[in-house]
Amino acid sequence: MNEKINQYLIKIEIEKNIKILFACETGSRAWGFPSPDSDYDVRMIYVHQKDWYLSINERTDSIERMFENNDIDISGWELRKSLRLLRKSNAALLERIQSPMIYRADEAFATDFLAASQIQYSRIATIHHYLSMAKNFIADLEATEDYKLKKFFYALRSAAVCKWILLYEEIPPIEFAKIYPNIGLHNDLVSIIQELIRLKSTISEAYFHHGEADLLAFIRDCIQESEEKRHLLPSSKGTTETLNILLRKYVK
Repeated sequence: MNEKINQYLIKIEIEKNIKILFACETGSRAWGFPSPDSDYDVRMIYVHQKDWYLSINERTDSIERMFENNDIDISGWELRKSLRLLRKSNAALLERIQSPMIYRADEAFATDFLAASQIQYSRIATIHHYLSMAKNFIADLEATEDYKLKKFFYALRSAAVCKWILLYEEIPPIEFAKIYPNIGLHNDLVSIIQELIRLKSTISEAYFHHGEADLLAFIRDCIQESEEKRHLLPSSKGTTETLNILLRKYVK
């Protein structure tokens, strides 16, 4: 699959006349709880040649392509757009630069972008993102007795990331296995999560689950605590000029 994905990345580069600076896996495969039939969600950061940036016309700053009967979803943001989003501590970008599954990387760029991410990281902005997700997902779970296990994990991970942000100054890891054992969960709940990850690895994404009252209560508690404490969190210490320098370095 890696070879297939890299061939599609080359195809996109040629068709769009771009250079891919970074391409990685995101979603459940990168988070660490895929199902056997999980799609591949590939995300890119790419750059155009200099003349593309020297135009008064608005240009399309994103790419979206589907391959293999929609099983491989490849999309990405142009470098300037990516840096603008990073200035806002965009949670998706903070995750992607940490992905354990890298398909393409300019090593210097990856190092520079990770360093910029750490500077631009805003705990208050980032918790807003995950808190909104956790609230939306728990509302869906509470609306029915049976629910897709996939959606349950989305709610659980979003809530756990909120808890991480309250506890630590560091950017939350993309990998769920680095989060849930380190946020004060009782060992019994850690064991349940591990068993649910094993279950998810064996069944279709269409599988419906039920129960898990203790973990649902944990999700609600994380949401409530985040609502109460989010306003106390610091914002970013980054500056626009550091991002401008990064843009100029890679637009050639």
